[in-house]
Amino acid sequence: MAATDEQVVELIKAIDGKLEKVHTQSLDLSFNELLDMHRSNELDISPEYQRLFQWTEGAQSRFIESLLLEMPVPPIYVVEQDEGRYMLIDGLQRISSYLHLRGQLTAMHLDPPISPGEKLTLSECDIVEELNGKTFDDLGTALQIRLKRAFVRVEVVRKGSDPRFKYHMFKRLNTGGQILTSQQLRNCTIRLLDPTFNDFIITMSRDTSFKTCTDTLTSERILGAFDQELVLRFFAMKNDRTRFKHDLDDFMTEYMEQVSDPTGKVFFDYAEEEKKFLRTFSLLDKALGDKAFAFANSDRTRLARSFSVYHFESITLGMQAALDRIDPNDGAGVSKLGTTLMAIKLDPDFIKLTTGGGKNSSGQLAERVRFVEERIEATL
Repeated sequence: MAATDEQVVELIKAIDGKLEKVHTQSLDLSFNELLDMHRSNELDISPEYQRLFQWTEGAQSRFIESLLLEMPVPPIYVVEQDEGRYMLIDGLQRISSYLHLRGQLTAMHLDPPISPGEKLTLSECDIVEELNGKTFDDLGTALQIRLKRAFVRVEVVRKGSDPRFKYHMFKRLNTGGQILTSQQLRNCTIRLLDPTFNDFIITMSRDTSFKTCTDTLTSERILGAFDQELVLRFFAMKNDRTRFKHDLDDFMTEYMEQVSDPTGKVFFDYAEEEKKFLRTFSLLDKALGDKAFAFANSDRTRLARSFSVYHFESITLGMQAALDRIDPNDGAGVSKLGTTLMAIKLDPDFIKLTTGGGKNSSGQLAERVRFVEERIEATL
């Protein structure tokens, strides 16, 4: 059934009401202007966002080739911050490629890492093959000027815009294209609502005891911010587990959105939550160290050097009811906790709860947590 005239009018009003919260501006800037803005800290590429630069040298080179050939370049999106500074929200691969060409890129996460002063050597250019093997210094004045003056449309979301609009804009811009992990996407997008919770999660992920307990995570998982996702998972599950039904990614994103939303719908006591987090991982570090989240080996007699997210959830959450009754400085109490956790990990029933498929549901999670809770309670 077609909408009535009144319904169409109401729909237009709803859209216009959202438009009133959005303030944008379009600029045409040269890549050299963007480079100067980056040098003077007028263009912010946050460390968490910069880690997502992953273009190969071939992809970077072909982009530079496109600029020299004056091909159209997709727009770059930025958010206006205090004192007129801009924060990049889309266009990282393109800007970073130009910075690399000019020796102004820092990308220590790459293999090999890129430090300031290292200039891109063009390769895999497939239209003007004569560019291959050249650096910016080899191009000569005329081509250097052409690159410096290459323009790109910069779409600016002005400072007065609704933070939630900025958040959803980044989220949609970065859903396709370069593949990001769920936590990388959260880190970049949710800080547009309010960076406090995101920064808190990153700080907790750097805690020494937490790092020891998760030491078996691979470098690839760390690069993908999985350690930070574990911190988020801990707080989301501890504080809002009843809302978890099926999709874990959506559940964690929604929890992070609610805590970060400037309207303050969900209260998060940072001091108290930090205390519980640090106490939890201090106890686990002293009790089991880097085997805190390891699972049983094939003959089920000892622990393999491994990491299980099911163990992470079960143990960290299962400890909470007894957390205040276990003193990290009490050697006997910590030793008893370690013995209890080892027994849990090698128990055939717990192994069944934490291995195989179909375990990532709210019912299975509750069963795993309850198993740990009851065993810890029985030994206190």
